[in-house]
Amino acid sequence: MVDERTGAPDSTAVRTALWRAMHVQVDPPPHVFEDEIGLRLADPGADWRRRPDMDPDATRGFRASMVARARFIEDLIDERADHGVTQYVILGAGLDTFAQRRPEAASRVRVFEVDQPGPQAWKRHRLDELGYGVPDWLHLVPVDFEASEDWLKQLAAAGFDAGRPAVIVSTGVTMYLTKDATAATLRQIAGLAPGSTLAMTFLLPLELLAAADRPGLRASKEGARASGTPFISFYEPHEMLELGREAGFHDVRHVSGGSLAARYFADRTDGLRPSSGEDLLLATT
Repeated sequence: MVDERTGAPDSTAVRTALWRAMHVQVDPPPHVFEDEIGLRLADPGADWRRRPDMDPDATRGFRASMVARARFIEDLIDERADHGVTQYVILGAGLDTFAQRRPEAASRVRVFEVDQPGPQAWKRHRLDELGYGVPDWLHLVPVDFEASEDWLKQLAAAGFDAGRPAVIVSTGVTMYLTKDATAATLRQIAGLAPGSTLAMTFLLPLELLAAADRPGLRASKEGARASGTPFISFYEPHEMLELGREAGFHDVRHVSGGSLAARYFADRTDGLRPSSGEDLLLATT
């Protein structure tokens, strides 16, 4: 999502980057995921931790969810790269920092960050300002989704090889899209080379959340609506699995937020756990 007035990432992308940094700065080690580069890119000002949406107690579950999904995605990239996959596509890349945080791992694959032209130009400028630059294996692919540009065509023009398997990731996007639009994206990805893997997050309906997490989702929905980017789509897990099957994926799996909590937070003694409400579809061609 984009702030059309400035070309900079919108508040959702910035908030995610700040929560990832908060995990490092506020939560005790071991850290599930370490990312303070997104904070440097966003450059929110010295008092960013005083923002209401950065309250360390009120946002514990949300930031735990953000770092859990980020860790899961990067574990997936490592695993697929070990099996010879050499292309990684990030749809709606925002302030993703995989290429800057883990250049040795990232250089094993060709990374394609797909986003709107405004934030792509803004991010390129910030990467140059901070001294990271854009290495040969990192491709910033501008796609004007609002003008219905074909992202696969733009991806191919940037050097993506549709005949070779890839990992495609879409996080924090489906709630802003109609179900028809998400189904169309699934069909496009299902047509990629055999052995390709999709990881896509989706929001659960309110009634499927733990009671303690429902006020947080209500507040997030209201905040999104007020900022002009309302949540319009929620999915029960069986519904998302059926969309994946109908799109033509060879295998579809539901990865619950609870399974990520068990995988990454089980041994913690500080009570930090992801809030419920966001799950993943993991699908292979």
